[in-house]
Amino acid sequence: MAPIPKDIAARAAQLRDAIHHYRTEYHVYDREPISPEALDSLKRELSELEAKYPELVTPDSPTQRVAGAALPKFQKVPHKVPQWSLSDAFSEDDMREFDARVKRFLKEYAIEDAPEYICELKIDGLKIVLTYENGSLKTAATRGDGKIGEDVTMNVRTIESVPLTVSEKSTFVVEGEVWLGEKELERINKERAAHNEPPFANPRNAAAGSLRQLDPRIAAARKLDVFLYDLAAYEGTFPETQDAELAHLKSLGFKINPHFKVCATIDEVIAYWRQWQGKHAKQDYWIDGVVVKVRAKYMQDAIGFTGKGPRWAIAFKFPTEQATTVVEDITLQVGRTGVITPVAELRPVSILGTTVSRATLHNEDEIRRLDVRIGDTVILEKAGDVIPDIKCVLTELRPKNTKPYVFPPFMEGIGEIYRPEGEVAWRARNPKNAIQQMRRIAYFASKANFDIAHCGPKTVQALMDAGLVAHPSDLFSLTAGDIYVLEGFGEKSAQELVAAIAARRTVSLPRFISALAIPSIGEETAHTLAKTFGTFDAFLKASEDELIAIHDIGPETVAAVLTWKQDAAAQHELAKLRTFVTPGAFTAPQAGVFDGMHIVVTGTLPTLSRDDAEALIRKHGGTPASSVSKKTSFVLAGESAGSKLTKAQELGTPVIDEVEFLTRIKG
Repeated sequence: MAPIPKDIAARAAQLRDAIHHYRTEYHVYDREPISPEALDSLKRELSELEAKYPELVTPDSPTQRVAGAALPKFQKVPHKVPQWSLSDAFSEDDMREFDARVKRFLKEYAIEDAPEYICELKIDGLKIVLTYENGSLKTAATRGDGKIGEDVTMNVRTIESVPLTVSEKSTFVVEGEVWLGEKELERINKERAAHNEPPFANPRNAAAGSLRQLDPRIAAARKLDVFLYDLAAYEGTFPETQDAELAHLKSLGFKINPHFKVCATIDEVIAYWRQWQGKHAKQDYWIDGVVVKVRAKYMQDAIGFTGKGPRWAIAFKFPTEQATTVVEDITLQVGRTGVITPVAELRPVSILGTTVSRATLHNEDEIRRLDVRIGDTVILEKAGDVIPDIKCVLTELRPKNTKPYVFPPFMEGIGEIYRPEGEVAWRARNPKNAIQQMRRIAYFASKANFDIAHCGPKTVQALMDAGLVAHPSDLFSLTAGDIYVLEGFGEKSAQELVAAIAARRTVSLPRFISALAIPSIGEETAHTLAKTFGTFDAFLKASEDELIAIHDIGPETVAAVLTWKQDAAAQHELAKLRTFVTPGAFTAPQAGVFDGMHIVVTGTLPTLSRDDAEALIRKHGGTPASSVSKKTSFVLAGESAGSKLTKAQELGTPVIDEVEFLTRIKG
């Protein structure tokens, strides 16, 4: 057996210590130093290391235990039934592997029937274990470490949905999840703020904090609720299927979640999971995934358990907005305006269903604020359509001898770089460097501006390397004969590029202004300027006072426009460009259904791209906005809407989906 690399062994030890600390804070003291998603990400990394190097597994590894220890202030309750912890799945591939494992186990026991599954929503609350004797509630305990929990009977008796007695006079144990609704959390946090108490971070923490009150009157004042999902021990005959078990629990008077579903195949399971990804936020309780169980009890019994939990069940987690990963390098890239942006090169990680390997670090001040270094473990966050961002560094996982990042004085292909006094960004000293020029031309041709098909950054770079293009205006002088001889081009592709360029000889005024790459002017500001001045000549003649008078234009943008007008090279390029291209006059949208509205688009829509949705908003009189505020009229939200949806809910801003959005337009 090959020895374990020292860096791998050290990483595993760091992960064990960090996870143990975070789990204790989360499960025992109801504190949340990092998000549950980030904690899951660390656990997943440790689990993968242990799977690759089994010798790393220790008896006290977080992968070998359940939850946390009981708090000393509560009486201890030994569990009659071990409280297992489910393994997690994070992707469709994980679920197909689970399905294959289930079928292998069944084959070992000569069970030929194909397994059916039952899907239940995974409620993000606090697990509760209820023991009934002769039909009456005897004890209620938390999960604790899986063997011993905390006696919270007096607090659980205050929960209206927990029956104190049931019609069946037998002894049994049931398990479920105590939860608190978001509306009730909002009410509780307002009360806590009035008493100068810190707010609960989320409903799960609030439920745990309420259930662990020494005074039952406090628990009673908070409207806790519960869903029961498992008959763990029973004197009678167990139901033959999981859905029959849920029906039996309901017949006894227990509250179950109604949204379970029997699935004949793993494809149906995945479809259910996808469906609830798009609508779980509409429930008052938090849902962080789907629990998938083999339906038939005899199959469950055959498949059995590991030392941690059942082999016949798994928690299929929703794509998370946060994950942990490692910064493998910090690189610098130059933009079209010469601004140098530091970028974290990351160990690839899946977040919100996509693999992320890079994240912007914005500027030098942000690097210092985060104290992010090469080799650091970081929490990465991606909310909806927002670019992935590093939220914080887990310094306890930092390798030894790391050094703070220092900007170099030179960049290859750029030359000298510097940080102007009073600015946060570093810049290229020579604005005519080749990389910056390529960025400008590619930006000019991009979908948001001239929208020239077949003219992405690679094509622009090839044209520049051949000496055919140095400025955007040069694109309009190209012939197919110039291009098809270049590597990667043929006669047909050359003709397609030339035709795509020729088709853009007339362009709308907002696109023309945006494409000029004037610093501080992006797509929305270009629309504002076009709307204000109507024609390009009027924009060129605009005085400083006229620019300052525009409500949505700040002093930095005004200064950038004035500087650009005085730049001889920029004006020479503009004159050349106007010999080929005619900027259209701005045509104000006709009175539409969104007149005067500020609308935020977030998440992934079923059929519309973000650009398409924002174009429809403008066409019908509205203004697309990048962030949610009090002046936002409504939010158009798709899947994985993230923090913008949360902000809208906090402000009480209306939220609609694509179907309603299109219906309003048609109506």
